[in-house]
Amino acid sequence: MTRQAPDAATAPGSSDPRSGGAWGHGYAAGPPQGGTAPPGGSDPRSGGAWGSTFHWDIRVYWEDTDAGGIVFYANYLKFFERARTEWLRQLGLGQQALREHSGGQFVVSDCALRYRRSARLDDLLVITATPVELGRASLTIAQQALLKPQRAGDAPELLCEGSIRIGWVDALTLQPRRLPAQVLQRLHSAPTAPPAHRTNEP
Repeated sequence: MTRQAPDAATAPGSSDPRSGGAWGHGYAAGPPQGGTAPPGGSDPRSGGAWGSTFHWDIRVYWEDTDAGGIVFYANYLKFFERARTEWLRQLGLGQQALREHSGGQFVVSDCALRYRRSARLDDLLVITATPVELGRASLTIAQQALLKPQRAGDAPELLCEGSIRIGWVDALTLQPRRLPAQVLQRLHSAPTAPPAHRTNEP
């Protein structure tokens, strides 16, 4: 997680469908593509030890697939990183700003993934990020890649799930450090309900 997605806003109706946020909240332009995640549905880890599950939409492009026409297995790690980055951003923890103001940054120290089904070209996925453990120098996040349902009321289909541990290090030496107090405060104050978000899908 040493790289950060650009801050440039995407105009409604543009080619980037990857707007973040949660299902079941207001949309500024048109109805959502999928329904709300049903209570007790396919994501059993919503909520976590604190805060809530963050959702980020992403479209599968040609560059994401392999010769077999399915999403290349390593690309799920990229999808997960984007969702984690945007979850931190919504908490006011933009990674470039963190590096500049605190001299530290997050890096991935451990990850484990389990693949269940394949995603294919043009699929619309929902990538989740749920904080499950917060230590003095690290944060563990449970993540899932779900196939977004095409019909309202249908349950999303679990494609891949994993556990990612990110540690806090000195940005120059990459030596482990304790999380700064202001970062811990932001993480502990994660909202109990995800914010409304927009989708750029037509």
